[in-house]
Amino acid sequence: MDLAVTSLRSARTRADLRLAAGERLLAGGTWLFSEPQPGVTGLVDLTSLGWPSVERTPDGLRVAATCTVEQLAGYAPDPAWTAWPLVGACADALLMSFKVQGQATVGGNVALALPAGAMTTLLTALDAVAVVWTPDGGERREAVADLVVGPGRTTLAPGEVLRAFDVPEHALGSRVAVRQVSLTAAGRSASLVVARRDADDAVTLTVTAATPRPVRHRFPSAATSAQVSGVLSDVEWYDDVHGAPDWRRAVTTLLAHEVVAEVTA
Repeated sequence: MDLAVTSLRSARTRADLRLAAGERLLAGGTWLFSEPQPGVTGLVDLTSLGWPSVERTPDGLRVAATCTVEQLAGYAPDPAWTAWPLVGACADALLMSFKVQGQATVGGNVALALPAGAMTTLLTALDAVAVVWTPDGGERREAVADLVVGPGRTTLAPGEVLRAFDVPEHALGSRVAVRQVSLTAAGRSASLVVARRDADDAVTLTVTAATPRPVRHRFPSAATSAQVSGVLSDVEWYDDVHGAPDWRRAVTTLLAHEVVAEVTA
């Protein structure tokens, strides 16, 4: 869809990220150009900042906010990263064409804060921390699990920009299991559930798509069936055309038992 914009700026420094009235940040643009954007009169291109898409760090991996889904899925992982198949599983859960995967960005998927945002699922399940540039020239760090607070809502304040996501080494080397369900064979995720077992036997259960915001619970050791059911008993379930709350609760509970059993077998 064409946007009625009168300006397009390429950001070269942080100073270029100060938005004028009517300006919006542009990365992949797959959502921005998918529907009318009333009031948007200018775009500021983030990709011109030249952030490396994926970088090894002493503590794990840094994924730039401008990294595309395709670039992340195509990255050659360390052989010790046993959790890496989760990247492909979450990319496939987005149900997008290869053309869209080549444009859609990890940061854009998180910033949209859609319940079915599978990059949010991936990063939450792997204990990723968002690196956020603040308007005063500094930065702050916040767990992705806490950054998304509801459908279309994040903790990002005006003028703040997602810079990257830091994924810790211990999570990348964990054992993972994932399940996804939709109302239709090629429909939007109604529930996306991930279990992760770390080297210390702690198990992390992450639920998205079925809930308005990511739900994450960490068990200090292998969780019993009663514990899994108990964690999900007080969850708020999302309600939209892709699934009713009672159905989402039922299928998510089933999937949660399956993934926890798989990683603790």
